[in-house]
This record gives sequence, structure tokens and C-alpha cells, in this order.
Amino acid sequence: MEKTITSPVLTSCLWFNTEAEEAARFYTSVFRDGKISRIAHYTEEGFEVHGMPAGTVMTVEFEIGGQSFLGLNGGPHFKFNEAVSFVINCKSQEEVDYYWNKLTDGGDPKAQMCGWLKDKYGLSWQVVPTVLNEMMLDPDKNKANRVMAKMLKMKKLDIKPLEEAYTG
Repeated sequence: MEKTITSPVLTSCLWFNTEAEEAARFYTSVFRDGKISRIAHYTEEGFEVHGMPAGTVMTVEFEIGGQSFLGLNGGPHFKFNEAVSFVINCKSQEEVDYYWNKLTDGGDPKAQMCGWLKDKYGLSWQVVPTVLNEMMLDPDKNKANRVMAKMLKMKKLDIKPLEEAYTG
């Protein structure tokens, strides 16, 4: 008899030094459907391994956009980098502007290019209008090339100039 294998529920674990709760509260305020579900604290057990004082936040479980996250206060051993980013697919310029402005506040201005940004916690995001993908996948390579050339000159993506490049 064959066993049924179900798809696992995936949770992204984000390693913070000590800012997991602060970051979770920030992200759940930016994303209107965000919510924090549980917070766990370190105990005295394992101090020699984790080095965190008993009672400090260990993990924060939260959800944004239907995606589950676990914020872990694991100390200064690991940092975020651009090898992992979260894409926010926006239906309008208003959405692009909203997420860009919220997530760049306190972030690294040097890490802003082509719709990519780093927030104040060092996490990378891509704020992308959904229409960009349609333009980039157009079988007319001239249109796609003009859009790419325009996009590469932008920090925050702006739909109107991208559409103008697309139409030529």
C-alpha cells in the first residue's frame, strides 16, 4: 500500500540578532493582513549554548501575505544578504510607492536599485509592479529590451516611464 505524501507547510525563518519582535511588529504593520501569532522566550536552560538571558524573546511567529515567518533572535552570528529577498508583486503605482516608502524608511539607501531595497533590519525586498513581468515577457524583444534599459536606471520602479519605454 502506497503512503500519501502531502505538501509541507513552509515557514521562512529570519535570523535576527535581538530584533525579531521589533521586526515582526514592523512587518505586520506594513502589510495590512499581517499578524503575530506566538512569541516564545528563552529560559535558563541552554544559556551556555545560546547566550541569551532567560526571559528574552527567542522566536516570534508571524504571517504576512498568507506566508508564515519565524523571527529568531539568534545573536550576531549571521546577517541577511541579497542572496535571499522577498518579492512584493504590486498591482499599481500606489502600491509600489506604499511598500517602497514603508520599507526604505531607515534602510540602506546604497542598496536601492531596480526595485530592490534593504530595510532597516538588513532584509532585502523587491517591490515590483506586476505589469513589468508582462512587458519583460513580450515576444517583441525590442520592447522588452527598452523596458530593461529603463528599469536598470531606476531605484524605485515607476510604471509610467516603463510603459513609455515599452510602447517606444
